[in-house]
Amino acid sequence: MNSSAKASPWWTPSVHADRRPFLIGRNAIQAALRGFFAREDFIEVDTAVLQISPGNEAHLHAFATEAMTTDGRKAPFYLHTSPEFACKKLLAAGEERISCFAHVYRNRERGPLHHPEFTMLEWYRAGESYESLMMDCVRLLALATETAKTGKLVYRGAESDPFAGPERISVAEAFERHAGIDLLASVAADGSTDRGHLAAETKRVGMRVADDDGWADLFSRVLVEKIEPRLGFGSITILDEYPISEAALARPSARDPRVAERFELYACGVELANGFGELTNAAEQRRRFEIEMAEKARVYGETYPIDEDFLAALPLMPDASGVALGFDRLVMLATGASRIDQVLWAPVAEYGR
Repeated sequence: MNSSAKASPWWTPSVHADRRPFLIGRNAIQAALRGFFAREDFIEVDTAVLQISPGNEAHLHAFATEAMTTDGRKAPFYLHTSPEFACKKLLAAGEERISCFAHVYRNRERGPLHHPEFTMLEWYRAGESYESLMMDCVRLLALATETAKTGKLVYRGAESDPFAGPERISVAEAFERHAGIDLLASVAADGSTDRGHLAAETKRVGMRVADDDGWADLFSRVLVEKIEPRLGFGSITILDEYPISEAALARPSARDPRVAERFELYACGVELANGFGELTNAAEQRRRFEIEMAEKARVYGETYPIDEDFLAALPLMPDASGVALGFDRLVMLATGASRIDQVLWAPVAEYGR
């Protein structure tokens, strides 16, 4: 066989037959999760894909398009990277518990765990702490595994037991334990960061530091190389209390102003969910967006618009907590699939095919 030959398309009957058990599992898991939210008195909502702003995180890349007005003028739009802004506007409108299965779009992303179009499950609880969302996540992972009848979450030979109690560890504790770095020594009380200090610590533990690396670049490198590969083995890990500069949409922690009410959920070294105690201060949110877009301009030479409607809605939004979960990744781990395209009914065509 020619090793350079392309793999058969996903619609080839034999390929589809191999994928079909994962896809049937996907449908069963989605139905089970919808049942969970219905029992918890959530309203399922649906949000528009076309948005003025796709999101304002420095390292997220969107798909751009344009609309034609009735008089022939062109208006720029983006495919959203998350339904987050729309969901928060619904909270401002008066909804209290909402869930959303949304197709979302992220450019420059394709691999075993990434796809240009994927399904994100987001849900929000008004008037409830972000710890309640952590417990939601634990229950949903157990429910998905129970529905798939696999008994465990699996990825690349690693296993995680969703029925065991989760490990909860702060980002600072994880940096100390897995990298030997005192992260918060490089974060001031006002949330500003000391690039020089973190660069010295990163070099000390034998990691690469480039001249143009900012504090956020170093933080991300240590997180990806030293910490994430050690999370979620045996049991689920909740990585909590991100530095405030790494949580643009989360409110500061009442315990320590250097960190935010942000957590991520891991199983088998795979990030599954990202949750916040939501920031509702519009002026502070604008400031953070502007910082993110300045960083995007520095690194990539482009920026995205700020959603002024979103900022206008924030003063009406109640205290709330929200979380985004990668639904396809959860299906992968619950069913034992090894690649995200195995759990997508009709994957996006690969460029050049």
